Amino acid sequence: MYDVAVIGAGIVGCSAARELSRYELSVCVIDRESDVGEGTTKANSAIAHAGFDAKEGTLKARFNVLGSKMLPELSKELDFAFFRNGALVLCFDEAQKGELDKLAERGKVNGVEGIKILTGDEARALEPALTEEVVAALYAPTSGIVCPFEMTIAYAENAYTNGVEFKLSTCVTDIKKISGGYLVSTDRGDIEAKTVINAAGVYADKIHAMVSSEPLTITPRKGEYMLLDTDAGRLVSKTIFQLPTKMGKGTLVTPTIHGNLLLGPTAEDIDDKENTATTRDGLAQVRAKAQLSVKDIPFGKVITSFTGLRAVGDTDDFIIGEPNDAEGFIDAAAIESPGLTSAPAIAVYLCELVGRHIPLVKKETFYAKRKGVPHFAMMTDKERCELIAKDPAYGQIVCRCCTVTEGEIINALTRPLGATTLDGVKRRTGAGMGRCQAGFCSPRSIALIAEKLGIGLLDVKKNGVYNINESEVGDNEK
Repeated sequence: MYDVAVIGAGIVGCSAARELSRYELSVCVIDRESDVGEGTTKANSAIAHAGFDAKEGTLKARFNVLGSKMLPELSKELDFAFFRNGALVLCFDEAQKGELDKLAERGKVNGVEGIKILTGDEARALEPALTEEVVAALYAPTSGIVCPFEMTIAYAENAYTNGVEFKLSTCVTDIKKISGGYLVSTDRGDIEAKTVINAAGVYADKIHAMVSSEPLTITPRKGEYMLLDTDAGRLVSKTIFQLPTKMGKGTLVTPTIHGNLLLGPTAEDIDDKENTATTRDGLAQVRAKAQLSVKDIPFGKVITSFTGLRAVGDTDDFIIGEPNDAEGFIDAAAIESPGLTSAPAIAVYLCELVGRHIPLVKKETFYAKRKGVPHFAMMTDKERCELIAKDPAYGQIVCRCCTVTEGEIINALTRPLGATTLDGVKRRTGAGMGRCQAGFCSPRSIALIAEKLGIGLLDVKKNGVYNINESEVGDNEK
C-alpha cells in the first residue's frame, strides 16, 4: 500500500509529488496519458502571475503570491526557464481608471510588490507598440513568464529521481474506501493508498464523485490562442493584459520563454471536457482583441494555433482539502489561473494535509537539484564545441528552425521519465516548435524514437498512450 497516490500528472500533481518526495513516503502518480503535463498544463498562457488579480483572502491570492516568490529559486534548482519580464494591465476608457486603482489596491493587500499606476504615455514609453487608445495602465514588475511543460517535466523528473513511481497510460476507473485507505481501480490493475490527492484537472469532479457525495462541479473553460514566430517575439517585452472580467484576465499579448509572441485566450464555458478544437470565430476574436492592446501585430507570422481547457469550479477559488465524508482523500481541484504560478505553494500545502494522516519524516537522501536537457541553441560557440567533443551527436542538427540536435533528442529519450512520443520530444527539446511545425524534423525524430525505444517506425506516435511495462516507465534507456 502506497502512502500517497496522486491522480493527475499536471503541474499540480507533479509539484506535489516532488514536494512529497522530500519525506520518507511511498508515492505514486497516476495519469491516463503517456507523458506528464498532457492536460490543462500543456496549453495555457505560460504566465507567472504577480497576484494582483485574485480576490483578497482567497486561496488563489495566498498561493499565487507565495508561488511567485518561490519560482526564482526553484527555476535554478530544477533547471527550468523563468524570467520576470513584468506586466501591464491596460485601461482604454477614462471612466474605468477606478478599476485599475481597485486592482492595484487589491495587489497591495495580497502582498504584491512594486505595483504602480501609469499614464498612457508612461505605459507607451515602456512599450512603444501599445495603441494610442491606452489611457492608463497598472504596472506589476514581479509578473513573469515560464515554460509550463518544461516546469512540469522538471518537477516530475526530480520526483522520480527521489523515488516517486509514475504510472502513466493508466486510467482511473473507480475509487473505494477500504480499511486503512483507498482502493484505486485502474485499467491496468488496482492500487492501494493510505491517502489520495485528486489533481485530475477538468476531471477532478468525476474523481471526487467516486468517493464523496459532497457536490463539486468543474466546468471546462475553453481558451483559444495564436502563436507567432520568433521574428515577432520582440514586439513587446512585457506581458500585456486588459482589465479582467468575471471570465478571466482577458486577451493578452506576451513574449514567451522561447522567443515567440503569444496571443489569447478566449474564454468560453463548455460541457465537453475533450473539446480542444480551434475555431474560426475564436481565433478572429483573439485577433481583434489583441489589436486593441498592441498595434502592428504581424499576423502573417502566425505559425500555429491551439486551445486549452481551464478547470473552473463554482466557488471562484481553488478547491483544496478533504470532503467531510472522505477522510484522507484530498481535492486539489478547480486549479485554474493562477494555478501555474501557485503550484509550488499548493504543493507545500498538500504535503501539510497529507501530514495530518501520515508522519512526515525528512528524507536524508533527498536530492533537490535536477539538470535539464542541454539546449544547443542557447550555448556559446565554445560551449557547443566542448559538447560536440564529448558527444558528436550534438553536432548533428535535426530541427533547423530551433537548432535542436540529435544529442538533445537522445538525451530526452533516455533520461528519467524520458519522452516516448513526438510531442514528448518536442516539449523537452523544442524540436518541432519552429515555423515549419515539425515538417522537416519529424522523420529523423521518429527514427531516433524508434531506435532508442526499440519499437517499429509505425509504432511511434505523436502523443497518447504508449503501452510499455511498468518497470520501464521512468527510465527508457536501453
